[in-house]
Amino acid sequence: MTTPSALDRPTGVPLARWLAARLVLVPALALSFLPPRHIRAVLERVRRGARPATAAQAAAARDALCAVSLRCAGPRGCLPRSLGAALLCRLHGAWPTWCTGVRKVPPFSAHAWIEADGRPVGEGAPDDYFARLVTVAPARRTRT
Repeated sequence: MTTPSALDRPTGVPLARWLAARLVLVPALALSFLPPRHIRAVLERVRRGARPATAAQAAAARDALCAVSLRCAGPRGCLPRSLGAALLCRLHGAWPTWCTGVRKVPPFSAHAWIEADGRPVGEGAPDDYFARLVTVAPARRTRT
């Protein structure tokens, strides 16, 4: 009998998506140590040229990050999970709205998440449960 390792691929996550999630995990973790203004600046550059992510794309990216990292799957992994999911969406040409903020009800606590179609993805909370403080939405395309 063998014990599972961190590199074992769970069932339900396609191999290509699992590998891509592993790829964005390191940059997501590194970004999570930066000050908020630097995170925002990096994400604003990365999102350029991407189309808005659908709810299905954002949910698949979030699920893949949770599948490859116990830290991202846990309750204290919201920042690297949201960053990784946004980066994973970007690898596929899309961008969700990346958000950080606070829970509106006591006990107030900080949180980071992604949104698609104006709704939080995979949070299991009502749409107005969090107050947004910093957002990086898909870039608006200008007509020429």
